[in-house]
Amino acid sequence: MPLDVWYIYLATVLALMSTPGPSHLLMLSNSGAHGFGRSLATAAGDLTANMLQMLAAGLGLAALITTSGMALSVIKWVGVVYLIWLGLRMIRNASDNAASGGAASQTASLNGLWLQGFITSAANPKAVVFFAALFPQFISSELAFWPQFLILSATYLVLDGTFLTAYGLGASWIAKRFRGKARKWIDRTGGGFMIAAALLLSTKSIVQRT
Repeated sequence: MPLDVWYIYLATVLALMSTPGPSHLLMLSNSGAHGFGRSLATAAGDLTANMLQMLAAGLGLAALITTSGMALSVIKWVGVVYLIWLGLRMIRNASDNAASGGAASQTASLNGLWLQGFITSAANPKAVVFFAALFPQFISSELAFWPQFLILSATYLVLDGTFLTAYGLGASWIAKRFRGKARKWIDRTGGGFMIAAALLLSTKSIVQRT
């Protein structure tokens, strides 16, 4: 892959990640509530979903999904409902976590945290459209497909993982400096972020351009 093409792709991905999406907000919430170490399971779930989405794009499956308005609508509304449910649960559990001094959050299942990250990323239709529509713009038909695909995929995963880590470390650093009622409001704010992300996602119209 030509270096100039990779630079353009790198800038495009950085622009995409310049504003936090649902997965980043989830990482903020889980790192603040459960600690940075345990929130890495959330990051792993997100990156696993990304890998499957990119593989689908490479095999041409994502392109088929993006041609179906019904499929995109189902993906979007599954994501909206899940994010609202997750946000409400975070708000409801905030008082319990604060009263227990964080003990409740430390018992959070790593599998559950991984699943949260996976579903939040997999149910985001913008990711499906991104990989299906944008990847082909950076892949040359004159070069072998899979080496180019692997470079694009690895670049995205490294950048996304870096952003998730930064959000997680920041949230964990802030949470460690608050206790009691202040910590409870941090947890509630995290739940509010998830609901806001769901409402934002619900207003997005995924339009296919030819």
